[in-house]
Amino acid sequence: MKYDSSVIVNRTEIAIDKPSYFVADIASNHDGDLERAKALIWLAKQAGADAVKFQHFKAEKIVSDVGFRSLGGQASHQAAWNKPVFDIFRENECNREWNGELVATAAAAGIAFMTTPYDVEAVEQLDPHLPAYKIGSGDITWTEFIEYVASRGKPVFVATGASDMGDVERAVGAVLKRNRQLVLMQCNTNYTGSLDNFRYINLRVLQSYATKYPGMILGLSDHSPGHATVLGAIALGARVIEKHFTDDCSRVGPDHGFSMNPTTWREMVDRSRELEASLGDGIKRIEANERETAVLQQRCLRLLRDAAAGEVLSERDLEVLRPAPLGALKPYETGSAIGARLAVSRKRGEALMLSDLEAQ
Repeated sequence: MKYDSSVIVNRTEIAIDKPSYFVADIASNHDGDLERAKALIWLAKQAGADAVKFQHFKAEKIVSDVGFRSLGGQASHQAAWNKPVFDIFRENECNREWNGELVATAAAAGIAFMTTPYDVEAVEQLDPHLPAYKIGSGDITWTEFIEYVASRGKPVFVATGASDMGDVERAVGAVLKRNRQLVLMQCNTNYTGSLDNFRYINLRVLQSYATKYPGMILGLSDHSPGHATVLGAIALGARVIEKHFTDDCSRVGPDHGFSMNPTTWREMVDRSRELEASLGDGIKRIEANERETAVLQQRCLRLLRDAAAGEVLSERDLEVLRPAPLGALKPYETGSAIGARLAVSRKRGEALMLSDLEAQ
């Protein structure tokens, strides 16, 4: 099974040794207003996003009105909706006549333009403008469509919410039949914004993915409050982060309540960059900014009395105190000093150097 360990999206490389890539999912937060959609693109850029993403669906091609009405009531996050599911989807479609202006606005803002397409027509219309695709969790079992999207030859971000490892393996296989450029994203698809959802995010799935698919690019598509999960995901190896984005979480609409606003988004990015800087390379060393404190804080062997050249040192002649200048004998080297003969004279309190001892 072959896949790439890095992908390029609008000249930005995404890889384990690169900064995390942040995707602001505007989704339905445009509220049916093109100017609002364009304004959100600029706000996302200013808040530190690398890409903006929309969702291109048509109600009749994504949900069954009959099917949802037959459920006998709306559940989960949809329970708060004041209209039937089909009607909400219809009202929140991304008008495809906007595509040209949205793409142009993203280019002017200097941010990548992406979408989650939910039908073949959306792929055909938008493909010339897209540097990468997102497959939503709800389509993880639609392998025919996944394979079709992957056949366009562009990076494919696959969210894996509400699925098991068998579903993930099947979706991964569908992409890799056509395309080596895959980003595999852990996700939990409960959109209620409840704090209880943290118990179900299951970030350690990222470790399972890393074991199963060594070197594959991993990510997190997240709908929980704040950015605690984002920091955890980055620490566990995720390098693509997707969160919903709005300017006002109190607005009426299906996605606003669990979205981030420009202030919280910027905070997330800033803290993530601090975390990335702190991760390092895993090699334990005295770091460059510790070299002075290593001298100040560590102990070395020091003489308890004046001692002349030729004298033999005993344990009673030595004490262990800070600081420890470079070359001084450390406490674990006491055995080398006891019974050794001084090659030079030293005064009380001076640090004992290996060069101070006659060769044995």
